[in-house]
Amino acid sequence: MRHDLWSVATESGVKRRRGWRGRPTPHYLLAPVRGELPPLFDANYGAGTLLNKVTTETHFAPGQTLLIDADDTLWENNIYFEHAIAAFISYLDHKEYTREEVRERLNAVERENVRLHGYGLTSFRRALVTCFESLTTGPISPAKHERIMSFAQSIADQEIELLEGVAETLPVLASRHKLILMTKGNQVEQLDKLARSGVREHFTGVEVPREKDPGAYREVCAKYELGPGTTWMIGNSPKSDINPALACGLHAVFIHHPHTWVLEHEVLDAAPAGQQLLEVETFGGLLEWF
Repeated sequence: MRHDLWSVATESGVKRRRGWRGRPTPHYLLAPVRGELPPLFDANYGAGTLLNKVTTETHFAPGQTLLIDADDTLWENNIYFEHAIAAFISYLDHKEYTREEVRERLNAVERENVRLHGYGLTSFRRALVTCFESLTTGPISPAKHERIMSFAQSIADQEIELLEGVAETLPVLASRHKLILMTKGNQVEQLDKLARSGVREHFTGVEVPREKDPGAYREVCAKYELGPGTTWMIGNSPKSDINPALACGLHAVFIHHPHTWVLEHEVLDAAPAGQQLLEVETFGGLLEWF
């Protein structure tokens, strides 16, 4: 997406101009007025001057470190879980609860399973069985258990489908910046997906923490000796990618995905002073900035 916007600094603040799909410019796309300009902006502007026009020619300086999420940022992931869940709910065919109510029950089971067992297909299989048992009477027969397992297996059998622009954009980003894959979940599963994706060569490092919280980001920054002023987290999840990265002093780029897992939904935090929060609609949109 091309953000054809102007941010104008004045003595009293930033004047917002409509132009981003007819809506007021989001606060996180506006450059600050007072204090130092955020690091990496290649300009020296004062109050009352044109601050920045965002075009395809606007880039942050080479040499940034880009921490990049995997699932639903580089490749499709959650849509396969959604298909499996829809098939599971149809198979359950509950006579008392609506499909929406069954889904809410499954969401609750998944939250607890993630807390106890982490992410990944093993945890998802447990959630399906637990949810089925809680909504039916009597034990699950071997045939029913096999059928429930088949819904999760359908996810494992999926080929890796890179999202629009990923294959073309990653080599360009890697030629300008340091790329580190940072994705949470089951390490074996995530590394297998990365190997099958064909994009491993573009990353100088791969990190698969159990959870992506501020502590995990601090550990990665310490391991690679990353400075927060030149480090960005890029991903589709407010809960795991954007908000915790901002909380530990990093910049962030939010890439919207229409099917982000409901347990990853969260209101985007505002970027603290001196930090940047950008938004692009596709992975290829990163080249407008980097």
